[in-house]
Amino acid sequence: MELIDIGVNLTNKSLRSDLDGVMQRAIDAGVVKMVVTGTSLDESRAAIELCLRYPERLVSTSGIHPHHASEWDENSYHLLQQMAANDCVRAIGETGLDFNRNYSPPEAQQQAFEQQMELAVALQLPLFCHQRDAHRRFAEMLRAYRDDLGRVVVHCFTDTRDALVDYLDLDCYIGITGWICDERRGLELRELVRIIPPERMMLETDAPYLLPRNLDPRPASRTNEPAYLPHILREVAGCQRRPAEDLARDCLQNSRVFFAL
Repeated sequence: MELIDIGVNLTNKSLRSDLDGVMQRAIDAGVVKMVVTGTSLDESRAAIELCLRYPERLVSTSGIHPHHASEWDENSYHLLQQMAANDCVRAIGETGLDFNRNYSPPEAQQQAFEQQMELAVALQLPLFCHQRDAHRRFAEMLRAYRDDLGRVVVHCFTDTRDALVDYLDLDCYIGITGWICDERRGLELRELVRIIPPERMMLETDAPYLLPRNLDPRPASRTNEPAYLPHILREVAGCQRRPAEDLARDCLQNSRVFFAL
């Protein structure tokens, strides 16, 4: 089975310290392509550099995560636009709203999110979104731009049934991570994946975060990596009561379409 990991924080130091090993283990596990997530201007530049190093295996996004939204200034739009001119940049983001900890003030998050939606519209690039504890405002803002936006994914979905229904109604793709492998927090998600249409699901690790809790044997390191994506695939397939091969085929096709691979 071939898979694409649509969300990997390969610029994180815990993965960069063994990057060749991370890449090889992913390839050995059948992960044929990875999308490196851009979360700030510096991290988006670093993601592009990694793509140039591994052009056959990596593409990236360019954006400013809501945690970094307070860094948005009058130059940010232009700088992201310049980065997006690189062929390896296949989406704008990670952008959205995160009111869980408010590392950046909500007002700054909303400004950065709106500007990045405008950039995605201008460049006709997909939008790679993050939302946590901000569904109502996030959906409201997304809805205002939805007719002009192209493809949109709500990555690392962990929210409620109502939120999922709203995103599907907005014709969004849904990214599923190892959260579904968490026997404490992932129970609702295990039910909700059953209502995600096959043509709207994609898989991701969000490595190095969200190490699947039910890996057996459990790795000595708590670091997640793309090589564990097949484990997530099997968990989702079990919840959906469908063959893992069928799910892998659908997610591979969806990922290729979404990121124009």
